[in-house]
Amino acid sequence: MMRGAIRRNDRRARNHASWWAFLVHRISGVLLALFLPLHFWALGTSLEGAAAFDAFLRWSDQPLVKFAEWGLVVLLAAHLTGGLRLLLIEFGPWSGQRKNLVAIGFGVALATGLAFALALVT
Repeated sequence: MMRGAIRRNDRRARNHASWWAFLVHRISGVLLALFLPLHFWALGTSLEGAAAFDAFLRWSDQPLVKFAEWGLVVLLAAHLTGGLRLLLIEFGPWSGQRKNLVAIGFGVALATGLAFALALVT
């Protein structure tokens, strides 16, 4: 073993803010992935008819479910923040062609979201 190599059980790196950001991003992603089957099940109740979907909506009015919805929003925000952090790391200096591609991607995403919101209003 080389003298300057990091040991496998070296826990000093876990005190760094980047390690905690990685951990929050990873855990929020796993929890969001675990939420997806429940979400698809909820959407599937609408295919069973209005009565089944109304029963699901009544169930979702419980305080524990409302708290879980708040937790879902927190998970989404944490995962989004972690993803943006990774984009900043990946693309490094914000100049040149990379900057243009990221700006075009964000612009297309924003335009799509605004078109969706407009369709909801009209």
